Amino acid sequence: MNNKLALIAFGGNAMLSAEEKGTAKEQYNNAKHAAKLMVDIVKKGYELIIVHGNGPQVGNVLLQMEAAANIVPPFPLDVCDAMTEGSMGYMMERAILNELRKQSIDKEVVTLLTQVIVDKEDRAFTNPTKPIGPFYNAFRAKQLKKENKWAMVEDAGRGFRRVVPSPKPIDIVPKKAIRSMVEKGIVVVAAGGGGIPVFLNYNGYVEGVEAVIDKDFASSLIAREAGVDLFIILTGVDRVVENFGKENAVPLKVIDIKRAGQMLTEGQFPPGSMGPKISASIEYIEGGGKEVLITSAEKLRLALIGRSGTRIVRDLKKDARR
Repeated sequence: MNNKLALIAFGGNAMLSAEEKGTAKEQYNNAKHAAKLMVDIVKKGYELIIVHGNGPQVGNVLLQMEAAANIVPPFPLDVCDAMTEGSMGYMMERAILNELRKQSIDKEVVTLLTQVIVDKEDRAFTNPTKPIGPFYNAFRAKQLKKENKWAMVEDAGRGFRRVVPSPKPIDIVPKKAIRSMVEKGIVVVAAGGGGIPVFLNYNGYVEGVEAVIDKDFASSLIAREAGVDLFIILTGVDRVVENFGKENAVPLKVIDIKRAGQMLTEGQFPPGSMGPKISASIEYIEGGGKEVLITSAEKLRLALIGRSGTRIVRDLKKDARR
């Protein structure tokens, strides 16, 4: 592989915003917009791995399952994860392929259903915290809790929701396949929604488990396994901000992992938003990674030439571009 390798991670809301109904047409139109950004990275001389979120999409699948539960048996969460990974991957794959052809770039695009191994003894399984799917009234929530052994929580007066474990990923099943494809110059869409959570049973066989893997941690693990040169995380802000939301807020152009870790400990980055992105960035660089770029989709082009975004590096004193 002559080119450098980049991995870009972005949320499922990039393909389905809160204002949209969730039609295939809406999501494909959003995929076409995202595809232009992906091809910009390719044009910068990078081979590319793409990881997308699936929060809104898997929520809609679970709504469909609930609505049809008396007609068609509902699928477990790991199968729903696979369904959205396939459908969203197809739309991304088609949009990127067409954008590559539009710009006369001869590359193939592949969506890889990605099983991601978690530890069945992870503490997340005894303390599920990730809300998923539709809101239920108290009666239906009590039924589901009894029938399916689901953990249910009341959510801000809007009803009850199921909560599931969000364990840390520890291995990628098809990691050799991902690496092999990018070495051949193929754009790979992998680990959609954080991947399909599985664990190894006592016989060493793979079993699915009902859980949700954070896409940023799955992306960080793939980036380390594949030897990625640049790990890009798209989020809702142009730059990471110190003292976010306060009068003394400061956008950060570049920080090293020591400072990022200190700020994480200080509570600068909430667990439900920037926290996992910073933690995943630190894990990637501590695991041998080179550089993380955190920015918004709108500023990605500028961030790639150093005019926006926040770069996270190993050691600021040794970083020549500071």
